[in-house]
Amino acid sequence: MHKTKFWPTLGTYTVLVILAFIMLLPLLWLASTSLKSAGENIFQFPPQLIPEQPTLSNFIEVWQTNPFDRYLFNSFWISALTVGLNLLFCSLAAYPLARLNFQGRQLIFSLIVATILIPFQIVMIPLYILMVQLGLRNTYLGVMLPSLASAFGIFLLRQAFQGIPKELEEAARMDGCSEWEIWWCVMLPAIRPALVTLAIFVFIGSWSDFLWPLIILDQPEMFTLPLGVQRLAGTFSLDWRLIAAGSMISILPILVLFMFVQRYIMSTDAGSGLKG
Repeated sequence: MHKTKFWPTLGTYTVLVILAFIMLLPLLWLASTSLKSAGENIFQFPPQLIPEQPTLSNFIEVWQTNPFDRYLFNSFWISALTVGLNLLFCSLAAYPLARLNFQGRQLIFSLIVATILIPFQIVMIPLYILMVQLGLRNTYLGVMLPSLASAFGIFLLRQAFQGIPKELEEAARMDGCSEWEIWWCVMLPAIRPALVTLAIFVFIGSWSDFLWPLIILDQPEMFTLPLGVQRLAGTFSLDWRLIAAGSMISILPILVLFMFVQRYIMSTDAGSGLKG
């Protein structure tokens, strides 16, 4: 019986390993290219993922010739504020749509979800004109404003709110809690896994966003990391080693953050399951 299960299990894991390698191959090539010296061929086939003479000179040159510390600060500040405000606004919108009864609730929710079908490119120019008229061009608020709430975030948190037992809400009302206190002290802690999940999506989306910062920012001191990496193409005339080094600088914080937060999501979800 063990032999009968062994071969299907081995085949499944073999396929998963191959698929994982294919998915990670571009990232491995990028990391390898960033560590290669000037004499190595980066476009050979099959690709050589282990550099012959690994060097950090590409990272040093990129950091010394470009204000990547400023780009890092801008990206982190914008992403962190966007995450905090997005969680606040989306949870405030999702709570009444999930737990309160009022006329037109389903219609409002349907209209919000329908906005997911509208591509950003359609509203891009009107948003830019609005930002200019408000005097928000080349400002942090101008970059963040279109992302401070999202239909996906409202939908995700509404589904999470709906999964909370009604008895928990009723017990809080019997203790004299107002709607604000129920939302803050009872509901938000109960949907912590959903909040963390939304925070990850919003942070990664804001950190890696290129199109909107490219439109709204034209002062180099306000550039985010994607715009800083894009400038490397002109600065170094398509030296792919230096561009790869700049790309790795922009990717590494996300990878480190995701590893820590992913562990937090798993522990939180398991803890809520045990409590249930």
